[in-house]
Amino acid sequence: MGQGQVLDPQFGIDEPRGLRAGERIAQEREEPPGVRAVAELRSRFHGSLHERGGLECQLHDTAPHRLEAPRSRERKEAFVDSVADFVILCERRGIRFARATDYPDYYPERPGGKIGRAIEVEPFDTHRIGTWWETARAQDGVVFPLKTDDVWLLSRAWSTPGGFVRGARFVGRAVAGAAQRKKLVGAGAALVCALLEVALKQATPVWLSSPVEELVVDEGRVVGAAVRRGERELRVRTRKGVVLAGGGFAHREDWREKYHGVPGYSSAITGDQGSAIEVGQRAGGAVDLMDDAWWGASIPAPGTDKSPAFLVGERSMPFSIIVDSQGERFVNESASYIDVGHRMLERAQADRGPFWMISDARHTRRYLRSFAVEPGATKALREGGLLHKADTLDALAVAIGLPPERLRATVARFNGFARTGVDQDFARGSSAYDRYYGDPLVRPNPNLGPLAKAPFTAVQLVPGDLGTKGGLLTDEDGRVIREDGSPIEGLYASGNNTASVMGNTYPGPGSTLGPAAVFGLRAARHMAAQRH
Repeated sequence: MGQGQVLDPQFGIDEPRGLRAGERIAQEREEPPGVRAVAELRSRFHGSLHERGGLECQLHDTAPHRLEAPRSRERKEAFVDSVADFVILCERRGIRFARATDYPDYYPERPGGKIGRAIEVEPFDTHRIGTWWETARAQDGVVFPLKTDDVWLLSRAWSTPGGFVRGARFVGRAVAGAAQRKKLVGAGAALVCALLEVALKQATPVWLSSPVEELVVDEGRVVGAAVRRGERELRVRTRKGVVLAGGGFAHREDWREKYHGVPGYSSAITGDQGSAIEVGQRAGGAVDLMDDAWWGASIPAPGTDKSPAFLVGERSMPFSIIVDSQGERFVNESASYIDVGHRMLERAQADRGPFWMISDARHTRRYLRSFAVEPGATKALREGGLLHKADTLDALAVAIGLPPERLRATVARFNGFARTGVDQDFARGSSAYDRYYGDPLVRPNPNLGPLAKAPFTAVQLVPGDLGTKGGLLTDEDGRVIREDGSPIEGLYASGNNTASVMGNTYPGPGSTLGPAAVFGLRAARHMAAQRH
């Protein structure tokens, strides 16, 4: 990418763009932590991409596609090159980042893989956005000052010293915030609130409940959008262009059945209906990766008013396994959630579902299980036939419809691996990512604990997701492109309504939010440079 100047101060500081790693950023000692972290991360990413093929290796997939745009080298490089640009802009607008120093990439042993690459927004006081918090979907997420590296330790807060210390630190953070009359939120809620605060400060109009129903096209160029506000349809004219950022189609059942073959067990918001993708298609945009999603093992909701419980750490903790309808293991339970999800889908296509997470009493007693935190959750799962307990493995197998002898043999083989510390079937515990959610007090392998202590528990699992991966094809500047590869002038897109730059994989934390933010900024910068 060539160097240029930012032409519109509304979209950032007047400074060089597109500089390669090592040509910038290692500047002054007083730089904020996010800038310093990204300088190092960007350098590492670029080194692996250009010297050892690390990013290519991590993002490579072999599924055939009509167009290479979603995971083209140009688009990957554009993402890597622009991360620092996004972080610097945010920090100069007052957003504070912290580095998740313990969190690994999901394939840290691959060339270019690292631990501690991710950054996140510091816990945010929602009082700073006033009454806007009352309408924020972030209320449905983490409404506590939770940070990424809290999660893995809080899951064993009462079973390991490190977990207890982190639990005390988390409680102290929450209490300190309350003492200062702050309402602190963390994780994605903090990011959303921080970005909204920037928009409000610069007097950017924010319209709620205003869906885009159609794009206005003039001589092949998108020049506006038809928007419904209440009973009125407004036609909004734009000087620079339109950016579609309306999410995927996680809750559109007909598309889920068409592209995925499942009704969908998604943890995404219910408004994820694919409307932005549809609008872009009608304007001539091509789509890709529609057959994929950000999969992961989930517990189906016991009622229509609940969402599925997406499992991350629970399936990785020792004293547990995942089995299919024949009582057999089929995956490294501690692997990246998208890998587990893909294996579940493959197994389901071979008629080997449903799936169950089997655990012994120590898994229940020692570790925080996110699906059982809410009062009454365990009872609801049990009444819905999704959770079963028994004093013997044979009795548990009968209760959930598995062949008792098969389950007994699977557990016996797994228990042998737990004693030696080596999973000879699926190498569970061999990666730093696996061990991140393990228990260091369980030896010789923190992810392998024998299932030997009654009562035994079975929780039903389905291939759930955090959202869909497929959508409009875009280039390195976020421009929506047609089937022939030509860009639609004036139309841009970012986020889950685009085909992911990550292809069919999920290389590390932030693989959804990161590209959404970066390509949104690149789209804004490209629009700002237009002279129409």
